[in-house]
Amino acid sequence: MPIRNKTEECLDLEERAQQQLERLQSTLNRAFKNVPLYRNQFESNRVDPSHIETLTDLRRIPFTEREFLSANYPYGLFAVPLRDVVRIHTAPGTTLKPMVSGYTRHDLQVWQEMVARAFTAAGVTSSDILQIVLDPGLANWGRDYKDGAEAIEASVIPLTVLPPEKNLMVMHDYKTSVLIASASAACQLMNLLFHLNLNPNALALRTLILVGEAPAADVRNRLEEQLHVETWAHYGLSEIPGPAIAFECEHRCGLHINEDHFFPEVVDPTSGESVIESGEGELVLTTLTTRAFPLIRFRTGDRVRLMADPCPCGRTLRRIVWSPGRTDELVVVRGVKVHHQQIMLLLERSLGYLPESVRILIKRQECRDFIEVWLGLDDHLFSDEIKEVERIIHNLTAELTQELGLPVTIRLKERRSMEAFTGSSLEDLR
Repeated sequence: MPIRNKTEECLDLEERAQQQLERLQSTLNRAFKNVPLYRNQFESNRVDPSHIETLTDLRRIPFTEREFLSANYPYGLFAVPLRDVVRIHTAPGTTLKPMVSGYTRHDLQVWQEMVARAFTAAGVTSSDILQIVLDPGLANWGRDYKDGAEAIEASVIPLTVLPPEKNLMVMHDYKTSVLIASASAACQLMNLLFHLNLNPNALALRTLILVGEAPAADVRNRLEEQLHVETWAHYGLSEIPGPAIAFECEHRCGLHINEDHFFPEVVDPTSGESVIESGEGELVLTTLTTRAFPLIRFRTGDRVRLMADPCPCGRTLRRIVWSPGRTDELVVVRGVKVHHQQIMLLLERSLGYLPESVRILIKRQECRDFIEVWLGLDDHLFSDEIKEVERIIHNLTAELTQELGLPVTIRLKERRSMEAFTGSSLEDLR
């Protein structure tokens, strides 16, 4: 496969380290000068940006935790004036306040180039017709993928939330050759295809790019065999937010991190100490070129290990092996991160009180991942008017679906069936 930018992607390792250090120092200075959170963190730990003289010195700086993003809502982490921000994104947080990130025109150009780089590595060209099928919770990614595809002059069917049947119709009639979707969404479309007795050979599809969640090997194999496609994995973050922070090349042995734009670390999720080379731990990322919304040592919660050996493709960008499961309490559903506390706060806001018994289930039915919430039927919910109860459940379902950007089902349960579940719990039953 071709390499889009050999100068950057195949840079000598010593030159790469020097490039990263210079960009890191620039980022730290900007954050210290313009973002109160980072200035306070630096000063409380007696660290001055000028003290960071090597890449390993970065370990002296404390982590940026996920809660900080919501706590500084909306613009507390911006490092540039609002007049320089040309796009504002929001993503669900762990509280009722979302996480807000901004982009300068330069930032958007960086994302466009990173996505274009990842497309080129997957063999996507100007002859392709690209379709984006993502849940509303990843709508921001749809824009970045559209921009990246247009940068390589591919034809793009932009993200539009459609029922699976309509997406399949578009895929067939518009002759989609490249599909971007989460692994679970791709499986759902595959099952629907066979349910409708359609032959995969009737599709023009040849490339499937899996995003949002670490795809299991057996799932990838099944998709490739039954849809007659090649699958490629992309890693991204909804908090920054952006896709294709890391991508697979044709050897598909780990994902190349765009190290000219991000500095990766792998730490023990408990102690926070760096793990030994090639050891598994939590991925920590520091932005190197982001101007509007720098993140310093952000704990992603994703479980990875760094690969030290060189890749036969010639790229010197280090690779990660991305593992299913997380190091925190978040659960990933169709690529969208969900937190137990967030759902409970949404329930309390919508109902006006906190239910005594709640079970939150992450379920899968025919490859369709969704959230099912069980509520114990109590005096607040009990009503002689069936229509009133139905109205409450309908409104609650609509609000949670909109806020989370995922399909949600609400079920009322009698007290007897909920007796063992006083309080609340989140269970992944997939």
